[in-house]
Amino acid sequence: MRHHESRELLLRIYGAALQSVNGRTAVREYLRHRSFPGQVNLIAIGKAAVSMAWGARDALGQKIGRALVITKRGYGDPHLPFECLQSAHPVPDESSLEAGGRLLEFIASAPPRSPFLFLISGGTSSLVESLPEGVDLETLRRTNDWLLGSGLEIGAMNVIRKRLSCIKGGRLVRYLAGHPTLNLMISDVVGNDPAVIGSGLLARGAEEELPPSQHLPRWLREVLQGLESFPVPAASCFEEVENKVIADCRMAMRAAAEEGRKAGLEVHLHTPLFHGDAVRLAHRFVQEIRRGMTGLYVWGGESTVVLPSSPGRGGRNQSLALAAARHLEGDDSILFLAAGSDGTDGPTREAGALVDGGTMARGRLHGMDAEEALRGADAGRFLEASGDLIATGPTGTNVMDLVLGLKKRSSQPTA
Repeated sequence: MRHHESRELLLRIYGAALQSVNGRTAVREYLRHRSFPGQVNLIAIGKAAVSMAWGARDALGQKIGRALVITKRGYGDPHLPFECLQSAHPVPDESSLEAGGRLLEFIASAPPRSPFLFLISGGTSSLVESLPEGVDLETLRRTNDWLLGSGLEIGAMNVIRKRLSCIKGGRLVRYLAGHPTLNLMISDVVGNDPAVIGSGLLARGAEEELPPSQHLPRWLREVLQGLESFPVPAASCFEEVENKVIADCRMAMRAAAEEGRKAGLEVHLHTPLFHGDAVRLAHRFVQEIRRGMTGLYVWGGESTVVLPSSPGRGGRNQSLALAAARHLEGDDSILFLAAGSDGTDGPTREAGALVDGGTMARGRLHGMDAEEALRGADAGRFLEASGDLIATGPTGTNVMDLVLGLKKRSSQPTA
């Protein structure tokens, strides 16, 4: 197989993985077997909100009496026949608070006892918010800026986000009293816990401990200490709420594996979801590919990066891919893809990158330095120069990240 054919194959496998967890398809297929008493109030929030809303329309049609869709800026669809707000991600702004206000208005104006259908996907935490007394937008933005560069895993970040919110951590249920509610979710978290997905708007989770105080900056500790914690509603409030995960990362991983088998590849599917520092993970993944047999390697999960004070262009997947490219330099037997499932990687418009043994040389031709790029969270600039970025646009889903490796023949391990 020629080199460009190998790259096209890896991109096709990535595309098949995304299609398997597409929000429109997942919602439509699930709702095909559900019925609702009377007209439905539809609320879709997240980076996959538009796709999921289309799926509900496909299945329910005129049964949808009212609808509100809240998604990331640039992810809207002018053809969607529902009210659609475009809000801020990954750092909330005034539009996030406006979306939160509109959400509560929409719920309050629903006919008594009318059913609600929620469609939740990743990004919800930033896209919609209602703040408690004593917390302003600047505090919220500063907190989210710090969280995104802290290196904390998503669960720990969401514990803090819930403390600064009137609706997260199951608190939105207080506004839905008397309305039977079905909440369909696309999961972007390990364990598929409804109390973690989207910071758990409609799920009752246990009261969670904040990360150790020494891991938090002083200003954030002071904010949290001075804040009265909003109690999670009583268990009885959740009796009419049903939470259901309809797509997750492992579904995408299995689809990638199946597409690889269709192409005649031996598949090495790593079912445990990965987490941890992107640079360290890159070394581990490349070593596993080198020591293993030829074929397709599939991982899923979410890495972390600790951002410098003035980060450059790039996200965790671009850092992961560039770090892998350092270990692959001069080796034409392995290709390596790291990309988000939602079509964006951090604050960039790219989903990630597909690198190979020539990535480093191509970047250097344009004066790029990989070590400097990784230190400055600027991997995207290097990978643009090397021609390895992946741009998909909005994918209609969000199930964490995918890492694919293609080993064409035996290669010699290197340090």
